[in-house]
Amino acid sequence: MKLSERKQGGEFTPHPETDGTVKAVIVDLTPLKTRTTKFGEREEFRLVYETEVTNDDGRRFCVWSRGYTPSLNEKASFRKDLKKIMGRDLTALELQEFDTEGLIGTPVSLIIQHEKIETGAVYATISFVGPHKSGDPIAASGAYKRVKDRDAQPAATGEQAGYKKAPAAKEDEGRVDWQKVKVHVGAHSGVDLGDLAEDAVKALVEKWLPVGVAMPKPLKADRQLIAALQEVKEYIDSEPPAPVADY
Repeated sequence: MKLSERKQGGEFTPHPETDGTVKAVIVDLTPLKTRTTKFGEREEFRLVYETEVTNDDGRRFCVWSRGYTPSLNEKASFRKDLKKIMGRDLTALELQEFDTEGLIGTPVSLIIQHEKIETGAVYATISFVGPHKSGDPIAASGAYKRVKDRDAQPAATGEQAGYKKAPAAKEDEGRVDWQKVKVHVGAHSGVDLGDLAEDAVKALVEKWLPVGVAMPKPLKADRQLIAALQEVKEYIDSEPPAPVADY
């Protein structure tokens, strides 16, 4: 899985590619932020990793995960990456209420690769993330300042301020209708369409939608998914690629 580093303006040196794994530590879990994609608006947060690799000034590089929706569904991207970070799945108790702030300071191993986008810009991507297993883990250097602490105005109270509970009480708030449709086919059965990664949504549009449209008597679930995917297809056909979110 590739996780995209954030985009910054001006001259920006991406994290160097690594030859094998490097030590890293989670230094931030960003507040929820609405990002506009060609699939509509999504509320997302990101993990920030500080690695042992340093630049010419001796400062450590940081890399950002891709955006996660606030869900602990077993097929949600955040749940899948949590298993990689922790080296295990969540317990039944953790699934009831998982304190994401507890991830800060967690040591991990990463492999970093470079990816060039259409504009010619080069970004660091995480091609592997796993639990720290050998040698002394690194601790945060203290040079990175958390996003919530940079805000000029005080953070709002409640879930978004500290983002304590991953399974929010109303996970579908702020979502458009197509994002709330449950997928009932394939490997992602039972997951909201809005929780899927874009490549998974595209796969449904390309592979399942033609089959669904050709059904002589589609069931209600089929009709709902067909309508949602047709709406998504309009975004795909008419919108340019979404820019990398700025965190």
